[in-house]
This record gives sequence, C-alpha cells and structure tokens, in this order.
Amino acid sequence: MKPLLNALLFCFFLLNTTYGHAQDSLKFPVPRGNPKQLFFLQRSQNTNTVVYELNIKNGVLDSIAPVHIFWICYAEKSQKEELTSLQRQHAYGLMTTYISKDQYELRFVANKKHVMQLMKGPDHLFHVYDQINGKQAILSSIYLQINGGSLFSPHIDYILTKGFDEETSATVAGKTKP
Repeated sequence: MKPLLNALLFCFFLLNTTYGHAQDSLKFPVPRGNPKQLFFLQRSQNTNTVVYELNIKNGVLDSIAPVHIFWICYAEKSQKEELTSLQRQHAYGLMTTYISKDQYELRFVANKKHVMQLMKGPDHLFHVYDQINGKQAILSSIYLQINGGSLFSPHIDYILTKGFDEETSATVAGKTKP
C-alpha cells in the first residue's frame, strides 16, 4: 500500500510542478491602442485581461459611471466581452464616489479598503492614481498571482502593481501581499 501511496504523491507533485511552470511561463499580452484605457488587470490563471477605461458619453465623462470595465479574452479569440453582473458586483467592479467635476474616488468591490483616485493630471488628461511603494503614481497595470481558493474567495499570493511617476516618468512597481 505504501508504494502505491508514494507513487500517487509523486504523480500529484509532478502534475503540480508542471502546472505551476506552465502558468509561470504564460506570456501576458499588453492591451494597446485604446486612448481611453486607464489601466488593466491580469491574473495568473490565463491571459484574459480586464480593462478599465474612461466612460465617455457624448464627448463628456459620465459622472455617474466614469469607468467602463470589460474583458479582452486573449485566451480565446482576443474578443472584447462585457463583465457579467456577478463579476461587476463581486470581483472586478469599481465603486465610484464623485468628489468634483474632475475627481472621483475608486474602490474595487472586492477590496473596499483600498482607495484610488481618478482625476485629471497636469497634462489635463484623466488618470488613475494609486500608492505604489508609498508614493503616488499613475496606475498602468495590476497582476494577481492566484493559488487556489474558490470563485468568490481566491487565494491571492501577491499583487504586483505597476505605473509611473508623474514627475519623472520613471516606471514604478510594487509587490504586496493581500
């Protein structure tokens, strides 16, 4: 019985190791060419990407829903798909609070404690500002390293946030544990 158990454990270890390496070697595409794009979010499970863009209606930022969120399904045919209501309300959606004509507070529905700002920068364009390594930066991407868990409660090993310093244009990145 013990040799069978050892063989099963070895197979499980081999599958786990191979699967982990396959995930680590995924090449994540970077969404480009969208002038309204604010930032994007990717997860270790696959290359499908959540894009957060300005929600412009009739040439004006929609003050009730200033950010439009959708998928680019790179793992399929790179098609654009809207979030489901479940995804919008429990995972990737944003709660927005109007501060002024050119400023909004943003919070992920999955992490209400983390506050970001959507506001016009010195370049007169809207950007999402976030704290990266203790300094305010313009957010460009978020990567979630997920290791198990469930649909509504994934186990996130770490979050990698990238952006750039508005003053120097230097790229900044920060890795945090949730």
